Amino acid sequence: MAFSSRGGSSPKADMNVVPLIDILLVLLIIFMVTAPTPSLRINVNLPQRSPNVEPPRTEPPPPLQLRISSAGEVTVNNTLQPMATLQAYFEDITQVRTQLLPVDQQPRLEINVDLDAEYEVLAQVLARARNAQLEKISFVDETTP
Repeated sequence: MAFSSRGGSSPKADMNVVPLIDILLVLLIIFMVTAPTPSLRINVNLPQRSPNVEPPRTEPPPPLQLRISSAGEVTVNNTLQPMATLQAYFEDITQVRTQLLPVDQQPRLEINVDLDAEYEVLAQVLARARNAQLEKISFVDETTP
């Protein structure tokens, strides 16, 4: 307990903790320096790079150009495609029935929609493409200003 040296008559009841913190920090540094460093080694077999071996480069397939007209007709690569067989057509492209192609080997589906086309037809085409697990779908706008 420390006493006040100022003119006050009441004793000061605060404990001075600064020296205690200094001692604790010095002890912490001493323990950190004297503690043994772990010398346990872990052997890891990392794969080595084989020289002059490049992965085979494959060209991406040409994109599918799908057009939805204002009459609700769907043409794929300038061939009229009925809505009933569209999902089977997409599944043949992505080979869902046999083995699913990786995304980088799937063709890109480019959809061009007429301005007067029904949204329901577009939604059906997108649902069939998604069910056939087509991942690359883009929209094309061929209007000229």
